[in-house]
Amino acid sequence: MLNAFSKAVAALALGVIACTGAAAVDLKIGFVSTERVLRESAPAVRAQKKLEREFEKREADLKKMDRQIRELQAILDRDAATMAEAERNNKVRELSNLSRDFQRSERSFRDDVNIRRNEELASLQERADKIIQQIADVEKFDLILQEPVVWASPRIDITDRVIKLLADK
Repeated sequence: MLNAFSKAVAALALGVIACTGAAAVDLKIGFVSTERVLRESAPAVRAQKKLEREFEKREADLKKMDRQIRELQAILDRDAATMAEAERNNKVRELSNLSRDFQRSERSFRDDVNIRRNEELASLQERADKIIQQIADVEKFDLILQEPVVWASPRIDITDRVIKLLADK
C-alpha cells in the first residue's frame, strides 16, 4: 500500500515537473530516509536502549531456562542408560515440560518486544513527520518524499536536518 502510494506520489511529482517545463525550476523537492531517521536519530537510540532495559530481565530468564534445558538434556544423554526407568521417565517429562514452557515464554517475549518496538517506532515516526512538516513549511518545499524511492540526489536529502531536529526535542 505504502509502496504504491509512494510510486503514485513520485509519478505525480514527475508529471508536475514535465507539465510545468520552465516553471520546474521553482519546484522545491526534498527527500527523507525514514530508515535512517528510525535508526540513527537520538530518540531512536534512546528508544532502543529503553526497550533493552525494559526486557533485559525477561531475556535473562529465558537464557537461564535455556541453560536448564541444555543441562537436563546433557544429563539424560549421559546417564539415561544407567538411570532407573522411573527416574528417566521423570527427567524426560521434566525436560518436555521445561521445553514447552520455554517455547511459550520465548514466543510471548518476542511478541511483547515486537509490540513495544512498533509502539516506539510509531511514536518516533509521528514526531519525525511533524518535523518534516515544519521543515516543509519554513523552507517552502513543494514536495517531500520518503522511502521507498528508487534514488534521490544528496542535494535534496534533508534526512540529516530531520535527525538533528529530532535530537533537539
